[in-house]
Amino acid sequence: MAAGSGALPGGRVEVGETLAEAVTRELREETGIDGVCGSLIGVVEVLSEVTPGEHVVVLAHRVSILESMEPVAGDDAAEARWVDLSEVADFRLAPGVAEFLHDHDIIATIT
Repeated sequence: MAAGSGALPGGRVEVGETLAEAVTRELREETGIDGVCGSLIGVVEVLSEVTPGEHVVVLAHRVSILESMEPVAGDDAAEARWVDLSEVADFRLAPGVAEFLHDHDIIATIT
């Protein structure tokens, strides 16, 4: 999404895969953590300023973690770690992440 900035685990739904399967697969690939896909938090559309014509629809879900453990960055991330919700707005986040989290009552403020 934006190199050097914080984002939530995510990716594409593969052919033959349900949305719930994609959510848990991407979580595992990007963090090494196994989870169970929960309810939909919200939807956001992203119109790329980098790739003209690219239109991405993001569906964010709650996930129940199966085992408490430290995340390990997958091959498409420089780092993966737990962040206290009160500290999320202090990070350099990918465009739209803070606004999305705020709009869906996940974080209280945007800085």
